[in-house]
Amino acid sequence: MNWVLSNRSDHEVVPLADRHYNRQKHGSPQFVPPGRCLVLKTHDLSAFWVTSWPYARYVFHAWGGAWVCSAFRNENPANLSSDLIRQAVAATRAVWSPPDLGMVTFINTEKTRRKRDPGRCFRKAGFRVCGETKGGLIALQLLPADMPPPSPAIGYQMELLA
Repeated sequence: MNWVLSNRSDHEVVPLADRHYNRQKHGSPQFVPPGRCLVLKTHDLSAFWVTSWPYARYVFHAWGGAWVCSAFRNENPANLSSDLIRQAVAATRAVWSPPDLGMVTFINTEKTRRKRDPGRCFRKAGFRVCGETKGGLIALQLLPADMPPPSPAIGYQMELLA
């Protein structure tokens, strides 16, 4: 496991978050949308991940109730992004049981490097194109059956069930 448990206002992660294309207010101490979340970082601070789990009633896209990868950035070429994504999904599963709609992420092709298949690292991690948002973002989804088994991030202690 490469991921270490973090939090929505980890000052060490703010510079990485500021370099993510969907960052709304650079330098703000919080970089995660409101609601339930899991924030992960690597020891060397070269990558971070945010799983958001908004309540379905507050969601305006077609995947209300799904987990959302609201931010992922990997700046270390030695770490395969697809491996980090699978580990982050496993770490999320160690905290929560997956919702029926699984996890989604949205790709803005105008703000990412041009690739033959946008969201390539997510696709290599098992995500599949499931549609497009009203705003033109590509939606990728990973269903629970395709998720890796739960594996806690470093620093997270799972409750033992008797």
